[in-house]
This record gives sequence, structure tokens and C-alpha cells, in this order.
Amino acid sequence: MPLKTPGDYVESLRNLHICAYVAGERIDSVVDHPMVAPHINTVAKTYELAHAPEHRDLLTATSHLSGDAVHRYTHIFSSVDDLVKKIQMLRLLGQMTGTCFQRCVGLDALNAAYAASFEVDEARGTHYHERFRRYLLDVQTNDLMLAGAMTDPKGHRAKRPSEQEDPDQFVRVVERRPDGVVIRGAKLHNTGGINSHEILVLPGTGLMPGEEDYAIACAVPADAEGVVFIFGRQSNDSRKLEGGCDRACAFFCVSVGG
Repeated sequence: MPLKTPGDYVESLRNLHICAYVAGERIDSVVDHPMVAPHINTVAKTYELAHAPEHRDLLTATSHLSGDAVHRYTHIFSSVDDLVKKIQMLRLLGQMTGTCFQRCVGLDALNAAYAASFEVDEARGTHYHERFRRYLLDVQTNDLMLAGAMTDPKGHRAKRPSEQEDPDQFVRVVERRPDGVVIRGAKLHNTGGINSHEILVLPGTGLMPGEEDYAIACAVPADAEGVVFIFGRQSNDSRKLEGGCDRACAFFCVSVGG
């Protein structure tokens, strides 16, 4: 598939059935809600600039898997030039949007999982890396917007993940099946999650023997059954109409099933 246009991105979100709550109410469409619109417009800009001839060198790269042109936000860093162009891309997007463009954590999560899966296979004789390469190729081919889910609520911070009174304070495996696993738990500050195609979930803390269920890295479609987004206070919300507010929080993703 070719690189998505801004219109392609918006329509692809419209075709998803994302379960989301904004201001305490379930919404029918993330695309059509005015409080989500600024986030979608910003990400759409990242797609738009990839088609601009003067910016194509920064916003696109050549996939080492397919040899095709892919969005730099789905690219794996393999050289100093890649890293330099990443920074130049971020500067350009900052100048163009004046805000957070939401795709950085997903990009870094892709690169971290790519390297970590290779190292685990080398050390353990497993086959995670090849599976991840197949997933990466799908992300690049379909030009997907990814959100990275790192931060766990943590609960009682003096306690380990397995010691929490509320086990949903950390994402964990609750069931293993022949076709995969079922996960449950919550992630906070999931920037861009509500307007992403998929969520790339990674552990948010160092883990110890006995906590293997918490050592889960996986991709979850944004509209998978059991995934709920709660969209918190944003800088573009209604506080300017309320005389100000001294409380703010980022939105978070709650995954309650596989």
C-alpha cells in the first residue's frame, strides 16, 4: 500500500470501532468529537508532510525489510544519518504544528522491541524477532499510527507489581492459550492512543524472577475487544471556558481483555 494521505488516515480511524470516553461520556466516533479533533489534525500533518516533495527526505525512509519507501515514523534506525534525520523531522514537525505530534513513543517502542527481541533470541534461542519483523512489515505496509504504552499506574509504589492489592495496576498475562495470551491491566499517559491504529505495549519497570506474567510486550489493535480509552483533561479542552483549572491529567488506556 502507498503512504497514507491525511484523508486516508482520518477515514481509517473512522472505520475502527474504538471504545472511548471523553468528559465522562461514551463517544460514538473519535473522528467526529471536537475535543479529539486537534489530536487527529496534528497526526494528519505528519502524513501530509510525507507527500510534500520538499520534506519527503525527512518524513520517509527506505524499509530494510521491503525496500519500499515508508514513513519515517515506522522506520528502524540503522545509521547515524537515520538518527540525525529523525531529529530534523521532529524539529520540522514542531515548527509546523506547535504542539506534540504524538507518534514519537510509538517509533521508539518499535525500535526498542526490534533490538530487544533480537537480543532475547540470541540469548534464549526463541523466535520473537522473526515474529516482530513480520509485524513491523505489516505496520510499514499499512502505514499505521502507533501509540506506545509504557507507564503503569503503579498503585502502591513501595510494592512490586505482583504485590499490588489491585493487580490491574500493571499490565500482565492472565491466561495462556494455544493461539496467544490474554492480558489485563492499565497504562497511563498513552499519548496519541485514542487516535492510533494500534497500541504497542511494553513493560514499564524492571522485573524480577517470579514476575514473568508482567514481562509482556505486544501490539493491541486500538479497537480490540476489551480495550477502553479514557480521555483526560487536555490543553485544548474546555478549561478556558471554566475560568481555569488547577488539575490536569493525560488520557490513559485500559486493557481488560485479550
